[in-house]
Amino acid sequence: MTYRNQNKPPLPTFPSRSPASKKDTVDDVRVDKRRKIGAGRMTGPLSTIRTRQALSLVNNMPDSAANSDASSDCSTMEFTKEEVEGLLNEKLKGKKFDMKGKMEQMTDYIRKLRLCIKWFQELEEGHIVEQEKLRSLLESVEQKCTIIEVEMKNKEEEFNATIVELKENYVSLQQKFSKEESEKLDAIDSQRKELEARVAAEKLHASLSKELEIALDEKQNANQKITSLNDMYKRLQEYNTSLQQYNSKLQTDLASTNETLKRVEKEKAAIMENLSTLRGHYNSLQDQLTSSRASQEDALKQKEALVDEVGCLRGELRQLRDDRDRQTSQIQELTVEILKYRECTGKSLAELDSLTIKSNALEETCSAQREQLRLLQHQLAAANEKLKMADMSSSETMALFEEKKRIVQDLQDRLADAEIKIAEGDKLRKKLHNTILELKGNIRVFCRVRPLLPDDGAGTEMTAIAYPTSVESQGRGVDLLQNGNGCQKYQFTFDKVFTHEASQEDVFIEISQLVQSALDGYKVCIFAYGQTGSGKTYTMMGRPESSEQKGLIPRSLEQVFQTSQALLSQGWKFKMQASMLEIYNETIRDLLSVSRSSGLDINNGAGKQYAIKHDANGNTHVSDLTIVDVCSIKEVSSLLHQAAQSRSVGKTQMNEQSSRSHFVFTLRIFGVNESTEQQVQGVLNLIDLAGSERLSRSGATGDRLKETQAINKSLSCLADVIFALAKKEDHVPFRNSKLTYLLQPCLGGDSKTLMFVNMSPDPASLNESLCSLRFAARVNSCEIGIPRRQTTMKPSDSRLSYG
Repeated sequence: MTYRNQNKPPLPTFPSRSPASKKDTVDDVRVDKRRKIGAGRMTGPLSTIRTRQALSLVNNMPDSAANSDASSDCSTMEFTKEEVEGLLNEKLKGKKFDMKGKMEQMTDYIRKLRLCIKWFQELEEGHIVEQEKLRSLLESVEQKCTIIEVEMKNKEEEFNATIVELKENYVSLQQKFSKEESEKLDAIDSQRKELEARVAAEKLHASLSKELEIALDEKQNANQKITSLNDMYKRLQEYNTSLQQYNSKLQTDLASTNETLKRVEKEKAAIMENLSTLRGHYNSLQDQLTSSRASQEDALKQKEALVDEVGCLRGELRQLRDDRDRQTSQIQELTVEILKYRECTGKSLAELDSLTIKSNALEETCSAQREQLRLLQHQLAAANEKLKMADMSSSETMALFEEKKRIVQDLQDRLADAEIKIAEGDKLRKKLHNTILELKGNIRVFCRVRPLLPDDGAGTEMTAIAYPTSVESQGRGVDLLQNGNGCQKYQFTFDKVFTHEASQEDVFIEISQLVQSALDGYKVCIFAYGQTGSGKTYTMMGRPESSEQKGLIPRSLEQVFQTSQALLSQGWKFKMQASMLEIYNETIRDLLSVSRSSGLDINNGAGKQYAIKHDANGNTHVSDLTIVDVCSIKEVSSLLHQAAQSRSVGKTQMNEQSSRSHFVFTLRIFGVNESTEQQVQGVLNLIDLAGSERLSRSGATGDRLKETQAINKSLSCLADVIFALAKKEDHVPFRNSKLTYLLQPCLGGDSKTLMFVNMSPDPASLNESLCSLRFAARVNSCEIGIPRRQTTMKPSDSRLSYG
């Protein structure tokens, strides 16, 4: 059994190896590591950053000794800004032709870089733990807020109950007051009748004899006392009017208290709203503080007013008590005089009895008024207690509010610090990711093997593909078996190999970070290469209607739009433009043009002539190409559906729906950060190449024959370009084909390029698969330059760049 290593392209053989050739290989290995890290000394926990795929690729390298050293040293050492910058700017030292020493320095440098990456991952895990603590603290604060809301609702129900009781007491007092007024009116009428009877009695006493002069004198004295009683009655009437005025004052006070209660209820509603929005609205908390202070001042004013009213009521109570004492003394004097008057005259006894009855009635009314005064005093005491309780509850709520305010401020400060750390860590992540990609080479090659189909390998049960199980080649190697029995094995190694069991999601996870670079301002190109029927279109487009079988193009666009929406919180705003074209028989066709979608541009001669132009900045423009501004994934999905219907497909003996053209999808991204005033411009090129095929197997005739010849010619031109780049020739034939001329910035410029080589496991396709793998190995050995981030302003020309 013979083995051949097909990972590197064949090189010309020389009789001896000269020092000049050694120097060339050393210069090829060198990579520019100059990167600047714009962060200070980082010894605390960094922001929450997901474990990037680039870091996992470095940590999963097969050097077990370096992994053990990194795991043992990373727990005891920390890296500063100067150390990381020195590590990135470190250059190889030693003698010019000492290849062994330089290889040892390179392994030492890779080990240090692994330690640095491992340290960043541990810092990331620590920050994740801290973020979980912050979340738990926020949940506890929310629970306390809910408890406070429940307490406020209970207090509100208690206040409503007290208001209802006060209203009922007010109604009962009004009823009692109306009864007392009616009784006083009846007493006034009876007193008037008594006065008239007294006047008649005085006339009768005037006609009596002189013997009764002494009685008449005493009667005059009694009349004087009656006048004094009338004066007292007038004073009572005045006191009644004062009581009415006081009642009206109480009504006005009750109305004012109702208004204050309504205002307190409104303030409670405002406090409830402020408590519900306590999580993130610090300005609303300040407004709530001012309103609560105003309500506290109003409550203090109400308290002072109630204290004044209590003092007034106490003064009036004292006056009522003095009036009552004076009335009792006068009543006693009147009873003594009435007894004397009974002895003098017997006619006025009945009148005196009626006066005593009336005086008793007056005493009963006085006692009733005393009871009412006692009730009012009890109500005042209860109101004072409620006022004290309200003052205590308001002070407690203010204290709780201040405590919550301090907690929220602390959390906001910690959140701001975490956001700053996230931004710094994101910058560092981008720089490290770009450094690792540059160390691996700018053109990365992924291999994907499709599963066997029912029409494949008729009469055979073995496939032509095998996967090595060694640690070095696992997940990166693929073996091509001739005749299916292992008589001859061709071994290849790439950056990543996907077996026939790999899903669309597994493939996309590997390229997600490369798609992210387009949002960071880089040119990114991903294209699929392989023979007809090897699964290129399925890899790139898949089935968009199925969430599990979506290809790289729909998934990449979903990630771009989702990430752009997530970056809005950091101040980024993105504008995106999309265009789609195909290269059919060395002619460019616009798949989004109105004439083509309506069926007017079917033939080549009836369509427009599109010209490819390159500018000084390395951008490529296609004249008169339809460019559409897109804002959502739905818009792009409709455009993809329109392009899929307009694309040229045909049936051959190798594939029922064979793509007869090269499909190029371009998304140009322009982003502006309003906070930092930074502008980025990235381009994402996703290309589905037509499949290479042999005329003997495809059986193409007529138009299919012309299409096959044009496809094979463009792919052979692409191979010529790759061979020229691999040999570092001065002249690279980009202009030999429309495809290579369109992809010139991706293959020979400052772009991040990834090629998918798709394979069929059918033993009948062994020769085509071998050619595809050899071409992929040649591509993997090319170095096209260091990617450059574009931070320039958007050009005035609205044409879309394919660079």
